[in-house]
Amino acid sequence: MTIGKLAKAAGVGVETVRYYERRGLMPPPGRRESGYREYGPPDVLRLRFIRNAKLAGFTLSEIARLLELRARDGASCEDVRRQASAKLAWLDERIRQLRQVRGTLARLVETCMRDGKTGDCPILDAFEDEAAATNW
Repeated sequence: MTIGKLAKAAGVGVETVRYYERRGLMPPPGRRESGYREYGPPDVLRLRFIRNAKLAGFTLSEIARLLELRARDGASCEDVRRQASAKLAWLDERIRQLRQVRGTLARLVETCMRDGKTGDCPILDAFEDEAAATNW
């Protein structure tokens, strides 16, 4: 199949496929006599794997490690579990941080005088305040 058909089957853009190829996440494709890239069903599965792992919060570097585990003989589910557990802990911490940021921003929105001048805007002032930055 062509790169366009591959991208459509996996639910990503053509440029995404090319980017993943450059990053080494996708193997170099076969080539037709005309020079066009040629893809097959395993490429669709791999691309879906990458897309879904990204949706689960994994970085491209982490996805590369997961793909290595997938391909390595002797790798265990425990290896994958460790990576997923680490990602889960990171996500929990990030959610905690985002809740804190949300609370701070909500308080600033409440204190904003809608018809005031931007020079007196508590939201803009907070972005300049080093002490406020510790609440982000």
